Amino acid sequence: MGTNLDDIKPERPDIPLQDLLREIRACRHCEAQLPLGPRPVLRASDGARLLIVGQAPGTRVHATGIPWNDPSGDRLRQWLEMSREEFYDDSQIAIVPMGFCYPGRGKSGDLPPPPDCAPLWHDTLLQHMPQLELILLVGSYAQDHYLGKSRETLAQRVQRFRDFAPRFLPLPHPSPRNTLWLRRNPWFEEEVVPALRRRLAEIFP
Repeated sequence: MGTNLDDIKPERPDIPLQDLLREIRACRHCEAQLPLGPRPVLRASDGARLLIVGQAPGTRVHATGIPWNDPSGDRLRQWLEMSREEFYDDSQIAIVPMGFCYPGRGKSGDLPPPPDCAPLWHDTLLQHMPQLELILLVGSYAQDHYLGKSRETLAQRVQRFRDFAPRFLPLPHPSPRNTLWLRRNPWFEEEVVPALRRRLAEIFP
């Protein structure tokens, strides 16, 4: 991409979070590769207790600037048993995808998130969210980044969700494209979703 990450990565660990968010929203690091141009979409606060790490915005999220503002978000909120008002309370819930901008379309859906986004910004963002109690890793890109790459299938890793507690909880992507996966893996909604809701009830009594 022609730019060294260290050249634009924030050097001040004590940079205020709001200033950091402004820097991220002004980021143009991947501009040449983004078909709709850069529009970083994320939410964070220093009091957030839940962090949702997804993949990258789709076209609807890019257009509105509102994360998970699509059918995938509807299903995710159903899993979480949260209203839109609760979900978008950024004083409690942070939303930081692996890629902040819409990456474009591939042969079988949206392209993967740009690879520089998470290494560039995630560590610094996490330093500004000391109250986090749970990080939801939605999809394989988030899981590979935070849990390490694995030869396991996504289903195998999600089935081992207890092994990553209490800090992390891996989830499949709630995209309508994964409806068949959910039908083939009924244990997810029978075991993982109730465990997720119990954990959220502990965090948000």
